[in-house]
Amino acid sequence: MPTDLPVGIHDLTFRTTSLSLTHAELARHTGASLAKYHQGIGQRAMSVPAADEDIVTMAADAAAALMERHDPHKIRTLLFATETGIDQSKAAGVYVHSLLGLHPHMRVVELKQACYGAAAAVQLATALVHQNPAQQVLVVASDIARYDLDSPGEATQGAAAVAMLIAAHPALAAIDPVAGLYTRDVMDFWRPNYRTTALVDGKKSSDAYLHALDHAWADHQRRGGQALKDLYTVCYHQPFTRMAHKAHRHLLHTAGTVADHGDIDRAIAPTTTYNEIVGNSYTASVFLALASLLDGTALLDGVSIGLFSYGSGSVAEFLTARVTPGYRDFLHVAEHQRAVTLRREITYADYRRLRAHTPPVDGGHWDAPQTSPGRYRLTGIDRHQRLYASTTADR
Repeated sequence: MPTDLPVGIHDLTFRTTSLSLTHAELARHTGASLAKYHQGIGQRAMSVPAADEDIVTMAADAAAALMERHDPHKIRTLLFATETGIDQSKAAGVYVHSLLGLHPHMRVVELKQACYGAAAAVQLATALVHQNPAQQVLVVASDIARYDLDSPGEATQGAAAVAMLIAAHPALAAIDPVAGLYTRDVMDFWRPNYRTTALVDGKKSSDAYLHALDHAWADHQRRGGQALKDLYTVCYHQPFTRMAHKAHRHLLHTAGTVADHGDIDRAIAPTTTYNEIVGNSYTASVFLALASLLDGTALLDGVSIGLFSYGSGSVAEFLTARVTPGYRDFLHVAEHQRAVTLRREITYADYRRLRAHTPPVDGGHWDAPQTSPGRYRLTGIDRHQRLYASTTADR
């Protein structure tokens, strides 16, 4: 098995929901100053799912764009990362497999470890391609961040799905073999099976994030990883975008690098473009940051970048990747712009009505109102079975 074979992200795209709630609208309800949201946490809007949208519809929508460009018969594995699971047994990726009409000779698995799951999926996919360079792996990260109404976490909700094709000789970025890892048992964020919303200790979670960053970075350096000065920037997991700024300041200090606020903003702002208007997308967040960076105006041919993935509970990884020269020819910039600009802004009252809606959990029949303009929708639930369909509309 050739160890010098470049393997990594061959293609990447994302989709989100059809609705959005701005933080200006949220502020009118909460009475908080807009600066608390825009400057304090770095958020301007959050994606909100319609009644017929969920992690499957977003994931299928994102992955369909990749299937239009690539031969699906090269794909032998579909890895679906999420912490917004819809079934305790069946992988959400099986629904995506069906909606996309993929061939049957494929393994489909769901991965869960809070917001970290997609980074693990990418690494597992990379290993599979190294094992057989002729195959490709479809990795999907799809989540809906939901917290209790009128809670501190409500302003950091969001939703998105990122789909990535992992392959040899990748068109976008090759994943480096060295990674720094860290796991520690901590109750900073969790969602028991009987709850539909997460529980979070905000201060503990921020501290745990930075603690994990320190240790993952130290492990990365001990194993011969690239020095921080050799990285163009770092894409961080963004539960809210100001956390990425805070994390980068922390890492620079740990590495003994002096930088002012302007330096940090210039390094991190290009990675926050999508997250600040989509909100927290859990597993998809760090790769949404990568999409923001690649879709930006800076030419990144050949540069090395860092990625830090953190999942509460907690597991973290620091990895690096080298951007492939000519990558801009393979981006989905126009599609990504449409995904965020075509969302319909809703009022806070609309948002509360959506939150009040709960599909039946007793096995009863429910028809989802047709709201989403996307390619795929949740049509309803019957006898505890979720029902999906493709549509002729395109977002």
